[in-house]
Amino acid sequence: MNINPIVLSIPIFFILMGIELIVERLTHQKLYRLPDAIANLSCGITSQLSGLFLKIFAIGAYQFLFEHFAFFTLERTWFYWLMLFLLADMAYYWAHRMSHEINLFWGGHVVHHQSEEYNLSVALRQSSLQVVWTFAFSLPLAFIGFKTLDFALMSAFITLYQFWIHTETINKMGWFEYIFNTPSHHRVHHGRDPKYIDKNHAGTLIIWDKMFGTFQEEEERPTYGITKPINSWNPIWANISHYAEMSKDIKQIPKWSDRIKYLFKKPGWLPDYMGGYRAAPQVDKASYQKYDTPAPIMLNYYVLFQYTLCLVATALFLFNSAKFSLGEKAIITALISLTVVNCGVLFENRKWVVWSEWLRIILYPAFLIGITYFLNLPAWYHVIGVSYFFISFIWFYALTKKHATVQLA
Repeated sequence: MNINPIVLSIPIFFILMGIELIVERLTHQKLYRLPDAIANLSCGITSQLSGLFLKIFAIGAYQFLFEHFAFFTLERTWFYWLMLFLLADMAYYWAHRMSHEINLFWGGHVVHHQSEEYNLSVALRQSSLQVVWTFAFSLPLAFIGFKTLDFALMSAFITLYQFWIHTETINKMGWFEYIFNTPSHHRVHHGRDPKYIDKNHAGTLIIWDKMFGTFQEEEERPTYGITKPINSWNPIWANISHYAEMSKDIKQIPKWSDRIKYLFKKPGWLPDYMGGYRAAPQVDKASYQKYDTPAPIMLNYYVLFQYTLCLVATALFLFNSAKFSLGEKAIITALISLTVVNCGVLFENRKWVVWSEWLRIILYPAFLIGITYFLNLPAWYHVIGVSYFFISFIWFYALTKKHATVQLA
């Protein structure tokens, strides 16, 4: 069984999102939109799936340094845990801050900021790529002598703490605001208003922002999102869109020295001879409109049906990932990724997604029936596979015929 605390917390995440939806209904607020919430969860799914392959290298690097280069042998006392928490939280602050201030790193972290809403599902909107560099900021803890498992658990705690602060349902919290990161502080961090950009990078303790000059009080509710919205519900495009923009910019920069600078300068930087730094524009709140793709109600139900099954399958896979070989993990990851991409892009009315969805409807039951045969699983797995195929086939066929928003032409 997967003992990753974040994976084990999945049921709690959905219970709390359910409570937030009830609050939304009772207070007549508009906190959630279905395509946005699905895109957020999809980025979280792809992040966890990529983590099955990437995080093993990050933890492996930490363990190697701890075993061979630790300066001290530390006992697990209360002071040990206190120092581990403070140092891990400060390491998170600097990793997070550099993910905003270095263009190359921002390309990974930007995923978390793309949503134009601010609710608990946004907390799960995570990058599939940023672990490649952010883990390096924590490696000094291995040299000091903090044990690998202890570091992993503390890092998970710092991450889990931040789930509840992604909400608009909690206002300022009095004395708690002076020390800890709160919904008010983190709303600022997700704002695209110029005065809020690159502020409040804290994980658990807001004191780091106050110490290092990046603190900003919430003065009015922010406009959420990024300065150049991606206008897509596709989680794969969400992860690579900034790098696509960087590629275009680099091709236009003539000097190799400036191309290198472009990678490590702040997002928006260009050489002076190309216009210089492109500052974030002010947000005209009167005319600002969120990206939206209205869809027929039956398409919403179809996507919700497919996505719910995908969430269940993903949770079962993540809980039991240790039982699968690397090749099996890769195949299952590909099938789940195809589902989350299709579920998002179906809202966008892209022509290719219809063919992609037909392919997925065939592949899913074929895979289930195939593993049932090769692994000698009970016959009811066949029944599930065949039933899923006919339900999905008939439902999607009816959608393509009835609604112009899902069509082959």
